[in-house]
Amino acid sequence: MGTAYRLSKSRFTAGLQCHKQLWWRVHEPDAPELVPGPQTQALFDQGTDVGTLARSYVPGGTLIDLPYGRFQEKLDATAAAVAAGVRVLYEASFSADRVFVAVDILERLRGGFGLIEVKSSTSAKPEHLPDAAIQAHVLERAGLEVRSVEIMHLNRECAFPDLSDLFARADVTNEVAALLPEVPAQVREQLRMLEGPLPEVAIGPRCSTPRECPFVSRCWADLPEHHVSTLYRIGKQAWDLVAGGCRTIQALPAGVSLNATAERQRRSVVANELIVEPSLRDALKVFEPPLAFLDFETINPAVPVWRGCHPYDSIPVQFSCHRQQPGGGYEHLEWLAEGPDDPRPRIAEALVAACAGARTIVAYNAGFEKTCLRALGAALGPEAARAMEGIDSRVADLLPAVRDHVYHPDFGGSFSLKSVLPVLVPELSYTGLEVSDGGGAALELARLLLRGGTLAEAEQARLRDALLRYCALDTWGTARLLERLRELAGGR
Repeated sequence: MGTAYRLSKSRFTAGLQCHKQLWWRVHEPDAPELVPGPQTQALFDQGTDVGTLARSYVPGGTLIDLPYGRFQEKLDATAAAVAAGVRVLYEASFSADRVFVAVDILERLRGGFGLIEVKSSTSAKPEHLPDAAIQAHVLERAGLEVRSVEIMHLNRECAFPDLSDLFARADVTNEVAALLPEVPAQVREQLRMLEGPLPEVAIGPRCSTPRECPFVSRCWADLPEHHVSTLYRIGKQAWDLVAGGCRTIQALPAGVSLNATAERQRRSVVANELIVEPSLRDALKVFEPPLAFLDFETINPAVPVWRGCHPYDSIPVQFSCHRQQPGGGYEHLEWLAEGPDDPRPRIAEALVAACAGARTIVAYNAGFEKTCLRALGAALGPEAARAMEGIDSRVADLLPAVRDHVYHPDFGGSFSLKSVLPVLVPELSYTGLEVSDGGGAALELARLLLRGGTLAEAEQARLRDALLRYCALDTWGTARLLERLRELAGGR
């Protein structure tokens, strides 16, 4: 007799996204792709912290607090609490139709129960509904009448220090009710699939919708170089092309409609050469010296910790600035917050000094830097706002100069600094850096600043050094990239 596979709410939603993903999750639970990296683990921890905090906003409940894996004990404890008339239950556990669910918050209502699914997002989203629906299905099959279903999420209007309205509750009872008739068949289909071999599922938009699949590297491993999905902003059209038998950029049919950047990409890939448009020279004229090159790093805690901040506000806590010197070369200035105190007044003061004397302040994908400057100005009062506006008015973005005028086949359809810099300035690379991307930087900054008290001094020093090295490369790389672009435009 074969194994009686079981589902959970996370397995069920994974199966809705892709049967192959669910099959691997169940049959290879120890797969390396399922071992969370630091950023993924930080997101898990954040969700756990938000879920725990949410209980205090529906107080007076009983927590079914048993270790992972002790499913029958959880079921028994829940049944006893329900029978005893407990008004609110946290992590109430139920099982039916070979599906086990633990409900974040279960409220006893007149004539039934209210199911509350806690999310660390700032709104109720369509992808939350199947998660709630599988729980409602199991509860009803277990004999409970579900009178309401809500998504409890963070409220963007909440501002520190008043966290009384940190959470909002969205009623999704009707939306979930509309999904419930489909759930039994979906459960049966998933369980039947798990009893067979690995299913064949074509790659496509499902690989990243509603969330990135951990097994993308397996399914995409055999894709040819310059697959049509790498075309710049191609979107769903890529999968229409694949369905029509076109897999690579080189094989694009005559007359296919592409945006201007993707068309330049196509020409570059077909010719296998760097394309530099004559228009690049004029595009670089906005970068008038003396120059400064600026990059921010931020943290965006789910639960705000500084005055006036809202959930997920991006707060600048670090910057690097390479400032052009009159006699040639660059002076490097940098700033990184220390400790859990509000860094905004000090970073704004340091920023004004670092950017002094620069006619043009260059950033790569400058919308981010501009947003940081405006947020600092809004938070710190009129004088700081004028200072930040003075910097903002001098910011020029280097990204469009590359995106709209240059393409190399090795960009792979991306114009991020991490993709462009090693190709055009090959002596510079993020490879080998302990912190090598913005997401990792935000994670480590949050750990350093908000949980630094739990870290040894040596660990704090190591983290600071890694963060400073990463941010410095962003600005030094931008400076060198502009020099390289000027070289490429020189004969035009």
